[in-house]
Amino acid sequence: MAMPSMPGPMMTPVAVVGQQYCAPYPVDLTVKKKSLSLSDGDFSVTDVNGNVVFKVKGKLLSLRDRRILVDASGNPIISMQQKVMTMHRRWEVFRGDSSHEKDMLFSAKKSSLVQFKTELDVFLASNTSEHACDFKIKGSYFERACTIYLGESSTIVAQMSRKYTVTNIVLGKDTFGVTVYPNIDYAFIVSLIIILDEINKDRED
Repeated sequence: MAMPSMPGPMMTPVAVVGQQYCAPYPVDLTVKKKSLSLSDGDFSVTDVNGNVVFKVKGKLLSLRDRRILVDASGNPIISMQQKVMTMHRRWEVFRGDSSHEKDMLFSAKKSSLVQFKTELDVFLASNTSEHACDFKIKGSYFERACTIYLGESSTIVAQMSRKYTVTNIVLGKDTFGVTVYPNIDYAFIVSLIIILDEINKDRED
């Protein structure tokens, strides 16, 4: 009996942040969230060898929530900020440390106001009509079990799942793994997870 075949990789790289973040093979990343942190590094993202790939810096006392994804050397790659006065908790993402409209890459918002499961719609900046989303996140963020799809299709571009270790439980750290499918921009996927975390913080307040 033949085994079901895995879905083939995207033939055309899906580069939202940059082509350099698209690998021709699956990329496994570990995201560590320091839940008791007052420093500016709320998240660290490492590869399979434990090397830091990205860090997330927060602006704690700013008027609006703002997060900056930096590389291992501390160079800003993208900045994420919550759009004020929107009902659906929309976040906008810009290139580098910018917050100018011309540098916007994409935005993400809750699919509906009342949600029992996690569901976010992601729109690329070029998709001004927003009739259909470019990416969709579904699952349960509380259980750290979410899947990211290409638009409204069943094509999976990344999956996240919780990692339990004794160290994480003792240190109050939340650690989860993310598998980014071949030819998918992994900086983009990491930024979606940060936004997902920010939007879900509201439920914990």
